[in-house]
Order: sequence, then C-alpha cells, then structure tokens
Amino acid sequence: MSEESIIDPGLASGFAAFESRDFTQAMRLLLQFADAGNADAQHKVAIMYQNGLGVVANDENAFKYMKLSAEAGDPIAQHGLGFMYMEGECVVQDFAEALVWFKKAAEQDMLGSMTTIAMMYEEGKGVEKDQAIAQEWYKKAGF
Repeated sequence: MSEESIIDPGLASGFAAFESRDFTQAMRLLLQFADAGNADAQHKVAIMYQNGLGVVANDENAFKYMKLSAEAGDPIAQHGLGFMYMEGECVVQDFAEALVWFKKAAEQDMLGSMTTIAMMYEEGKGVEKDQAIAQEWYKKAGF
C-alpha cells in the first residue's frame, strides 16, 4: 500500500460524517484538513458554509473554500465555482469568470460543465449567443 493511499482517520471520519449528513461533526473534522490544503475537504466545507449545514451559512467562507478547492484542480469544485459566478451566489455575478471555471471543469470531463457552457451560448447568457458553439459543446457532452 503506497503512502498516498493511506487516508488520515480524522479525514475519513469527516467524509463519513458528511455522507451521513452529520454536518456538525463533518465541519468539526474537515475544517482542519481544508485549512491544511485538502481539496476534497475544502469542497465539502464550502458546501456546508454555502448551505448552512452544521454551521451558520457564510457566503465569504463558502466562496473562499470553493475557490481553494477549484484552484487545487477539483473538477466538481471548479463546476461549483462556475455556478457561484454565473448565479452571483456568494460572489458578485461574473459570467466571464464563470465560463473560465466551467471550461477548466470541462477539460476534466465534467459533463455538467460542458452542458452549462452549451446552454450559456444557446441562451446568450453572459456570452454572445452562438448556436454553432452551443452545438459543439453539446456534442462534447455526448448529446
């Protein structure tokens, strides 16, 4: 077993608490790992802050941890950060920045990001309406 496959018991317990919806325990356990740079922990902490799960909702912290996880390369966090920018949740709405993050996630095969990009072009949401580009993105997503 390589060192990389060994997971800290506290981290594993934090993920288990998150999955079982014991968000107070999950926050208590995962926050230290998020602050230490664990991208998966950062993503889960962001979700808890964004939705007030086990902690008082805090947009600033939700954005902070989502961005840290996205910058570390987590494709689900990149997609989530794209939505924060697109919808103006936890951060000022910025379609150009949303597109940047959706594209980063799409590069890691996030189908949801590909279809969101396609929808943005199809509807002209923050970009010039362009059916041809929309169709390219839908095709990449397998539609």
